[in-house]
Amino acid sequence: MQIIIGLGNPGDNYAQTRHNTGWLALDYLAGSNDWHLEKKFNAMIKQSGDRLYLKPQTFMNNSGESVYKVLSFYHLLAKQFIGRTKKDQDLSDTVFVIHDDLDLDLGAWKISGDSRSAGHRGVQSIINHLKTKNFTRLRLGIKTSLLRQPIPPEKFVLQRFDRAELDTLKNTFEPSLKALEKLI
Repeated sequence: MQIIIGLGNPGDNYAQTRHNTGWLALDYLAGSNDWHLEKKFNAMIKQSGDRLYLKPQTFMNNSGESVYKVLSFYHLLAKQFIGRTKKDQDLSDTVFVIHDDLDLDLGAWKISGDSRSAGHRGVQSIINHLKTKNFTRLRLGIKTSLLRQPIPPEKFVLQRFDRAELDTLKNTFEPSLKALEKLI
């Protein structure tokens, strides 16, 4: 089984914000219909064959709680790693996380694995809960000239995309998700 996770924040007030880039990409990949709330995971899920698509409903900074519940439920964490600090369990073929990235310009994307969070609190939460950083990430750039103005990053990521920015972001979905699909 493979778990494809889009990071974002629940609630209408966060829809179309930069921090919900992972959810927007996941809707593009898996479709925006037929999601349902799975309370035991505290996540919106959608299943297709051996793939489980996941939108944690824990808010960004606690995304790891939901991801951990899913991996534990499906026995995807090696027993010797549960509750330990060993950081070398390889989940790169099982866990795929799609998220916004302030270090990349809007329209840019990068696939990475076995790397630190670079300050992304949703990714750090997953690393902390899974006790490994060895999973695959699709990083979608959200940096614009607005960020160069005096606005704190934590406020910038909660701003909505304007129409042109959203179009630019959506144009990155096809090539970036095709590249991700080759790894899945």
